[in-house]
Amino acid sequence: MKTRQFFASLAAASILLAVPAFAADSAQAFVDKAAIGGKFEVDSSQIALGKVQDQSIKDFAQMMIRDHGAANAKLATVAGEQKLKVPSALDAQHQGDLDKLKNAQAPIDPAYVDMQRKAHADAVKLFETYASGGDNAGLKTFAQQTVDTLKTHQQMIEKIAAGQDAITGATTPAVKTDNTPNAAALVPGANSFTEAQAKSRIEGAGYTNVSKLTKDDQGIWRGHATKAGEGLAVGLDYQGNVVAASK
Repeated sequence: MKTRQFFASLAAASILLAVPAFAADSAQAFVDKAAIGGKFEVDSSQIALGKVQDQSIKDFAQMMIRDHGAANAKLATVAGEQKLKVPSALDAQHQGDLDKLKNAQAPIDPAYVDMQRKAHADAVKLFETYASGGDNAGLKTFAQQTVDTLKTHQQMIEKIAAGQDAITGATTPAVKTDNTPNAAALVPGANSFTEAQAKSRIEGAGYTNVSKLTKDDQGIWRGHATKAGEGLAVGLDYQGNVVAASK
């Protein structure tokens, strides 16, 4: 009887000792992934600032440097309080992606946007999971406080990506012979692009000398531009579609 009680007590003690070890490993795994992801956001965005063309993407990159820089600093503080180590270098996959951006010829708009879409999908999943079931109170609170910002970033980069896709699909517009702009691909709707952003997107579609931009009552920016030496009437809708016609 005493022998059974001894082994039962020993088993219980083993379980209690195992719990902190498991918690530390799980917490460290979160710190590793969050820190590497955050560092990649900052490093890739610093490269993007000098190599992307679209102003809205530059603005997004600047936001990533600011927001993820602050989050990285907060993570380092929380991890330090929990006696956890914060990795100082990227893993092989993220370093490979960073090298691609470094070595790519400007502009790198599509590559940077694609990487940010994947990075934020991974980050939102990681932080949501830890925010709901994390085993370290300090890190769980950090994840809960950060996940909404990550979701906002994800929504922003998805909107930018949609605009880039629309521009890519309309970089070779059908040119008419009359004086009416080809509005077939332009979608009416509330247009959140500023005049500067509209000009930047039109220029990103290959046009120069963009001028006289005004937003009509359908939410479409209309103006004049030049492409291949030809003067064109050009339009930009709220989805980012760029369409032009001979003036």
